[in-house]
Amino acid sequence: MQDKKNLTLLQINDVHGYLEEHWEHFYEGNESVYTQVGGYARMAGYIRQVHKERNGSVLLFDGGDTFHGTHPVVDTKGQILLPILREMGIDAMTGHWDFAYGPDYLQELVASLGYPMLAINCYDKKTNRLAFPPFLVKEVNDLKIGVIGIAATIVDKVMPPNFSEGVYFTLGNEELPDYIQKLKKEQNVDLIVVLSHLGLPQDIQLAEEVDGIQVLLSAHTHNRLYEPVTVNDTIIIQSGCHGSFVGRLDLVVKNKQIVEHDHQLVLMDEQIPEDKAMKKIVDEVMRPYRNQLDEVIGATETGLHRHAILESTMDNFLLKGLLDYTKAEVAFSNGWRYGAPIPPGELTMNDIWNIIPVNPPISTITLKGKEIWELMEKSLEVTFSRNPYHQMGGYVKRVLGLNLYAKLENPSGQRMQSLFVGNEPVAMDRLYNVAFITMQGVPHSYGKDRMNLEIHAVDALKEYVIKNRTIEASLRGTVTLI
Repeated sequence: MQDKKNLTLLQINDVHGYLEEHWEHFYEGNESVYTQVGGYARMAGYIRQVHKERNGSVLLFDGGDTFHGTHPVVDTKGQILLPILREMGIDAMTGHWDFAYGPDYLQELVASLGYPMLAINCYDKKTNRLAFPPFLVKEVNDLKIGVIGIAATIVDKVMPPNFSEGVYFTLGNEELPDYIQKLKKEQNVDLIVVLSHLGLPQDIQLAEEVDGIQVLLSAHTHNRLYEPVTVNDTIIIQSGCHGSFVGRLDLVVKNKQIVEHDHQLVLMDEQIPEDKAMKKIVDEVMRPYRNQLDEVIGATETGLHRHAILESTMDNFLLKGLLDYTKAEVAFSNGWRYGAPIPPGELTMNDIWNIIPVNPPISTITLKGKEIWELMEKSLEVTFSRNPYHQMGGYVKRVLGLNLYAKLENPSGQRMQSLFVGNEPVAMDRLYNVAFITMQGVPHSYGKDRMNLEIHAVDALKEYVIKNRTIEASLRGTVTLI
């Protein structure tokens, strides 16, 4: 009979390039509260602390959305993160936005890390072979842990085409049972851990369908799970976003079974001491960006965040900037989850870049009323589909200039009840002047007279703030559930 063995799994996910401390948003009653948290120095300080406490019986996993999301990270195509990540002690990662610079470039980034990117569901189009290793076996405290990676399945479905150049993605649910059996029979592992970037609804469905997953480290949907979800004997955790939290799962394993577990979602606030060596690295790599990002350009009287699925203040600000510049009737952007909150007060260039770090050109297009209806109906489906595997968001597509009323409980294609542009019912055959950013805002299959303007989003927002000095971007009830 095997003795009981202790193991701690630490999880970071959806850090989105936030190297330093930043604001985070919390609801308290009917109020929004903002607290400064996060940063790799603080995460490293906590991770070092846990290693000491658990005598090294620790594994650390990164759920992906790592190499993207802030200006310094996008500007350097992730290179700025390499000296930081190499010192974190991460054992494996998987990905989603990490493909933003192309799969071949991601391979180069990963080769510099010292730990693998895992994905059982990313294949080379020419050979049909896996583009990344499917699993990893780690030995800790006389335990063999099999770790299986599943990348975001949406990379080749809703992301820009360069994300998936030369590769394609499956859901991973069909491949997973064989890898579990392979690890159990051929590697004789004591524990099966799945590192997934499918999203919490999808991961719960996956755990219901596939036997043998003991721990599932979920990412993508930015859930703050203060208690694990247990499905089909699978312990599922997810740990927020932006490095604001570290997920901790303490396990006791005996005879290849988890006999005890304890979970904490640990807030990376000022009570967590920063690691001095990591702080030095972060300060050094950020130095070239300080003056540019610290520039104060105005103020906001509205707290700006994306922590609302139907409509957000942050995106209302973004879309107001688009409408102001283009004089269009309607403006669209994608329902992105990432982007650190901004409390009422000063607005800096760092805040502007965090809202839209890809800095795309502002685009214009003409759409028929029926196309606008179809865009929003599809957005409701990919956000709220009854089948979790069909959920492809993000949040509901962000839009300003219209009002939509919907019944969420209705089946696909039947949720929208009425739609108004301005105060007038949408005319299905009328052409509307529309502004948008990125093909995620308005896909290429819609509209006519598509045009990219010379001005890019960051410059347009900066002009809008300077012109208005203090901006307001409260919720407007754009999308109403009835």
